[in-house]
Amino acid sequence: MEQVLLKMAKQLRAFDEASLMALWDKYSETVEHFEPSQRWEEAVLVLAMIQGMRFKNQLFNHHWAQGRQPGEPAAPLPVAAAPDISAAPPAGKKAGAKRQHQGKVLAFRPKDGGES
Repeated sequence: MEQVLLKMAKQLRAFDEASLMALWDKYSETVEHFEPSQRWEEAVLVLAMIQGMRFKNQLFNHHWAQGRQPGEPAAPLPVAAAPDISAAPPAGKKAGAKRQHQGKVLAFRPKDGGES
């Protein structure tokens, strides 16, 4: 399983962030309108991969700006370095235009001991 995930990560890394962000609205809207279907589940995973690429780039830029060399211990991240996923401008709209709906942050908790 790990090898499959690493292969997917390598493929995702080959894409540029701008191309992925162009798909943000499409998948965000699909995820926003829940339906118990495989299509919805896949849309959630696509949106998570887009967010993951954006987060990776922001984290990379943070460390690059700090002048950190590979292998050096990381400086603690300031809270502001976490990606603001609600800041992505909708496709086809001006970046300065006000968004009608702001995203919400979901809390992820560890599974209970009895869950698989």
